[in-house]
Amino acid sequence: MIDRAGLAEFLRRRREALQPEDVGLPRGPRRRTSGLRREEVAALCHMSTDYYSRLERERGPHPSEQMIASIAQGLHLSRDERDHLFRLAGHRPPLQGPGSDHISPGLLRIFDRLADTPAEIVTELGETLRQTGPGAALVGDLSRYTGPARSIEYRWFTDPAVRGLYPPDDHEFYSRMYASGLRTVLALRGPESKAARLADLLLARSDEFRALWERHEVGITPHQVKRFQHPAVGLLELSCQILLDPEQSHSLLVYTAAPGSESYERLQLLSMVGAQSPARDQVAGGGGETRER
Repeated sequence: MIDRAGLAEFLRRRREALQPEDVGLPRGPRRRTSGLRREEVAALCHMSTDYYSRLERERGPHPSEQMIASIAQGLHLSRDERDHLFRLAGHRPPLQGPGSDHISPGLLRIFDRLADTPAEIVTELGETLRQTGPGAALVGDLSRYTGPARSIEYRWFTDPAVRGLYPPDDHEFYSRMYASGLRTVLALRGPESKAARLADLLLARSDEFRALWERHEVGITPHQVKRFQHPAVGLLELSCQILLDPEQSHSLLVYTAAPGSESYERLQLLSMVGAQSPARDQVAGGGGETRER
């Protein structure tokens, strides 16, 4: 059963404890609120200000698990705080550890400071949880996928359009790397895991994946420099730095180019035209199950 008074008080206290700079927002010269404004929290949680405000006033509908998860992420809650929020809302907390989509506050704080850099947070199965604007301009909006198509491993072997973003010479390496990576996660998580279900789907759908799976290759790691054949700005050679959150098995990927290089100039151009580029949502491929928008 929902504890409306407890939920409202907890939301208010957590909102008041956050400062704009904690979540990557500008403070502004005329701020009088001690913490974040309700409309700022609502935007971070991807919901209307009216909906969020009613929760703080002990009103409104019973929030779904999806809405509570969104609020927990928007408020940068720790796992214990997230679980408390779920219980206040009358829901069972989700599982902790690998497989959870809840991003740790520390990783989010780093991500929030990368607004002008291509970056994304991904799970161990290559599911994109967050992207910066330049990150979406580089590889497309990957957060729009649902179901198995959330995983880059699944899309790589089932949607040919995905490979158009990468030079053909790199395709064989990526195929081996994704098959190797999935086998490693499966061995770590076991036969009843999400990785096992994903492998079964790919074995049923992709001849290429089956052939690679039979080779039992492991330990094929990404190149430090990744090449992208972007439809708007051409070839980009970008260094990929990876920060791992071992508790959640999430990785923060940050893409940069050497200053003065041709790729650096093209990346600057992409950051300016990416939001208007007609290819923005096409470079990642159009296959797979997606949300209605």
